[in-house]
Amino acid sequence: MAVFAEEIVHWLEAAERQVESRSRDVDRIVDQNQWKVIEAFQRHQVSDYHFAGSTGYAYNDRGREVLDLVYADVFGAEAALVRPHFASGTHTIATALFGVLRPGDELLYITGRPYDTLHKVIGAPGDGSGSLQDFGITYNETALLPTGEVDWNAVQANINERTKVIGIQRSRGYDWRDSFTVAQIGEMVERVKAIKSDLIVFVDNCYGEFTEEQEPTQVGADLIAGSLIKNPGGGLAETGGYICGRSQLVQLAAYRLTAPGIGGEVGAMLGTTRGIYQGLFLAPTIVGQAVKGSILAAALFERAGFESRPGWNDPRTDLIQAIAFTKSEQLIAFVQGIQRAAAVDGHVVPEPWDMPGYEHPVIMAAGTFIQGGSLELSADAPIRAPYIAYMQGGLTYSHVKFGLLTALQTMKDRNLL
Repeated sequence: MAVFAEEIVHWLEAAERQVESRSRDVDRIVDQNQWKVIEAFQRHQVSDYHFAGSTGYAYNDRGREVLDLVYADVFGAEAALVRPHFASGTHTIATALFGVLRPGDELLYITGRPYDTLHKVIGAPGDGSGSLQDFGITYNETALLPTGEVDWNAVQANINERTKVIGIQRSRGYDWRDSFTVAQIGEMVERVKAIKSDLIVFVDNCYGEFTEEQEPTQVGADLIAGSLIKNPGGGLAETGGYICGRSQLVQLAAYRLTAPGIGGEVGAMLGTTRGIYQGLFLAPTIVGQAVKGSILAAALFERAGFESRPGWNDPRTDLIQAIAFTKSEQLIAFVQGIQRAAAVDGHVVPEPWDMPGYEHPVIMAAGTFIQGGSLELSADAPIRAPYIAYMQGGLTYSHVKFGLLTALQTMKDRNLL
């Protein structure tokens, strides 16, 4: 059994007492989302035969077709496209954007610069990579105000006759800001539609699914996308992504994934169907475990003298817990401590490296059953000032607790506390 310093154990015990009421709040959200998922399964009469595999073109794969219907129902959308063929969240988002944008259109992100891996998707004019801008789709963004709120004066000034899609990133990404709640996203939708009614509002929903009782498509977003190896996969989906929203827009995204005129009518599920269904069933509960772990992390590291965002008693709208350190050595020790607590690859010591799609060296703790599965306990950070670690996930609350204790002990052993 692992042995932790008495001081660290006392911090943990006090933090757990501190967050008891918040944990009960999370349980209420879990119940609402769990029941919503079960009712969607029942409404579409999900049966054992829906889990059967398909091959080749996979025409009339009823399991795949019903899976789309269930997702659309759960997310309050007209249609959904749920496929293992999406390689990542970035691929899923790119498919949605390329599906609805055309040369001469403009994409405007109103929540500041998007997550690092989207920078190459947006690209630059004539970069030869096949990026959005390489195809003559222009791009603009409005920085957030110092308060973390949308700068509506800048948004109004930047919307023009070419603006077709408004981009919103729900999570904080690698920024020291609050993530946006579903209610805030609903207000954004209302305000941009008042400026230009035919705008398509797209939401990068990664890390946010099932953390609240509603999803962005239930408050007016036209299109959302996310990864199955994050929240909605429930720790069981081995790969894939989903796109939900208005039927016409989902169809355009499906045409981009396969080919015009074919769309979502084909695509063998390659033995993944059962895992995607069962993962969705488990997702509300597993997300609840991870959110409880994030709340505990905030309280615990605040007691250890570090700043956390969101704070332990702040509203939660995604899995991500940001913790600010004063120097890179603390950051690296924290991430390496999270890795040491993993059941898979716990013997591996992560080091910063130039990861594809990122602009700075990144260190990642990812001792996961699904490679890159960030619903599992993981942590990552760019090695740049300010030194902020971004922890997310945890299939069980107990594992998160073990990870936090191990991270603090690693820091203490290196005289970094």
